[in-house]
Amino acid sequence: MTGTSPPMDPSSSEATKDQLDLALVQGRAYGDAVEHMVTRVAHDGGSEQVGPYEVGYAVEDAEGMYHLEDGELVWHNPQQENTHLEIVVRDAADGRFVPCLDVRVELVSPSGERLGPERQELVWHPMMYHYGKNWTVPEDGEYTVRVHIDPPSFMRHDEINGRRFAEPVEVELTGVKIQRGAEPVEPPE
Repeated sequence: MTGTSPPMDPSSSEATKDQLDLALVQGRAYGDAVEHMVTRVAHDGGSEQVGPYEVGYAVEDAEGMYHLEDGELVWHNPQQENTHLEIVVRDAADGRFVPCLDVRVELVSPSGERLGPERQELVWHPMMYHYGKNWTVPEDGEYTVRVHIDPPSFMRHDEINGRRFAEPVEVELTGVKIQRGAEPVEPPE
């Protein structure tokens, strides 16, 4: 995954060239954050274009997160989970993050065991939004990651460029290297 993306279709009924250029700047900045995650933080990562999306992944140790429970944020460390899988979905035209998606993932282990499909939830990360989940995987090695994305329900502005993201897509990422591990930490008081 890189900070560059193909240009957005210049035909637009709503956006000026300057506005489309600003979307490209946003996409490049998000791409830079993704590139940092993949090359400096994650164990493995990559991407593939499918339909109107660029679908990427990053693999890390399982990690703790806050969950909203009964109006309170509650920290949950990994228990048996030993891998954190991040799925990044970008607009292939401008590189921006695509929100409001239902992203489901199935993993196939090196020995052929199938895990999932499981829903990857939206994760707010201080550097980059992504769809993520802690997984419990049976072994280290190269996995197949099958990603299914349903079309988002959000409204689309622009009579020309707005006619995108209307069909479900699937992508199969092979050779995804998973090394099991967990980062249990205590949140600051």
